[in-house]
Amino acid sequence: MIYSPADLEAKINLAISELDYKKEPLSLFEPIEYILSIGGKRLRPILAYMGTNLFSNDIDKTTYPALAIEIFHNFSLLHDDLMDNASIRRGEQTVHKKWNANTAVLSGDAMLIDAYNYITKVPSNVLSPILEVFTETAMQVCEGQQYDMDFETSLNVKESDYIKMIRLKTAVLLAASLKIGAILGGASNEDADKLYDFGINIGLAFQLKDDLLDVYGNTLSFGKEIGGDIVSNKKTFLLIKALENSNESDKATLKEWIVTERFDANTKINAVKKIYDGLNLELMTDKLIQKYYLAALNCLSEVDIPSDRKNELLIYTKDLMNREK
Repeated sequence: MIYSPADLEAKINLAISELDYKKEPLSLFEPIEYILSIGGKRLRPILAYMGTNLFSNDIDKTTYPALAIEIFHNFSLLHDDLMDNASIRRGEQTVHKKWNANTAVLSGDAMLIDAYNYITKVPSNVLSPILEVFTETAMQVCEGQQYDMDFETSLNVKESDYIKMIRLKTAVLLAASLKIGAILGGASNEDADKLYDFGINIGLAFQLKDDLLDVYGNTLSFGKEIGGDIVSNKKTFLLIKALENSNESDKATLKEWIVTERFDANTKINAVKKIYDGLNLELMTDKLIQKYYLAALNCLSEVDIPSDRKNELLIYTKDLMNREK
């Protein structure tokens, strides 16, 4: 049986709803229950299930690691939102705004510990390779976040630096989700690695799409404040290319906005977006997204399973690339 993304989303949501975080101290566990309950795309656990389903009809064995991956992802969001001073996540208050910074740190730490609790519940014959993938990925996500923070104080970030950062911060967790699922499904090492490469390219395209939506999306459909990357001087692909390609006047304007500490957010967003528009950066970013998406499709074509078993994954990732602004 090939499961649809809707089937898998329902399955992971049910598993999340059955988690028991109603325990003492409530101030530690309530924020965990809150962040897991306010939705999200459940992209990573769905990919874990799909990774298994490519090779096996028995996907129940993937529920515990899928939970581990989703808990880990949300742990990283608690800390990322705090470091970015973001106020909105999935249309709701971020944990550090609803509670406080210390709560976001400690509840996040508890989530990381709980993620390891669930990842170790996989069958013993695949525990070692899955734990290796999960642990390496967890460290890479931290590395990516550090690069992201380092970039905030630099005006010399190159496109290659940025791609390296989003590979670590975003793409590796998508890739690991697929690979962990594939291992549980009985995939060969070669197929699991090809599926990992598929996930890396999808992850790069996905983050670039996120960057694009931050500028050209809307708050209701995007689930976050529009222009947040501009306000916080995130060195996204768009800002990097704007600094590279703008004329001296616009470059000076960009640099002035980057160093200015007190400003009206809407004024800054509109000024920077005007420069982006003049450089046609929306189209440039779209082209790079398509480049990585096509590379992903090539990787998936090399996975040695019947093509009909790939259809749901192909449809799902295509929808991710075409999601609404």
